[in-house]
Amino acid sequence: MALLQISEPGKSTMPHEHRRVIGIDLGTTNSLVASVVSGSPTILNPNEESNLLPSIVHYSKESVLVGNDAKNLLSKDPKNTISSVKRLIGKTISDINKDNFPLSLADGEGVINIQTSIGIKNPIEVSAEILKKLKSVAEENLGGELMGSRCYSSCLF
Repeated sequence: MALLQISEPGKSTMPHEHRRVIGIDLGTTNSLVASVVSGSPTILNPNEESNLLPSIVHYSKESVLVGNDAKNLLSKDPKNTISSVKRLIGKTISDINKDNFPLSLADGEGVINIQTSIGIKNPIEVSAEILKKLKSVAEENLGGELMGSRCYSSCLF
């Protein structure tokens, strides 16, 4: 229980309300989501093997896969499986050595475009898929929908 809670006028929560709050680390290689559970900070588990979610997204005509499911397709379908996308955020095509990338990259308006089987994606759209997955992991682990968002660091949503 909080000893002091500050809220906007007319926006205070009822003392009995259970609010879910998460923190996300969108990493270049792996990402994670955490929350305070029973008074202790806890990394929420996206799978049985690890608390970390590989920051990898695979696009196919049937689905968008994120994490270990996408990682398993990295060698089988490298043109549609995007890893380390954070390295591309804020860059233009002239900043990149395209020979080091298995992806089809093109210049967009101030962003790099990545050609996939379902169309062009940019690094922010790919990162958003990872964030959606982390939100889903949090909702599964915490047993309910997350409502609203406040950003206390750099945010993509």
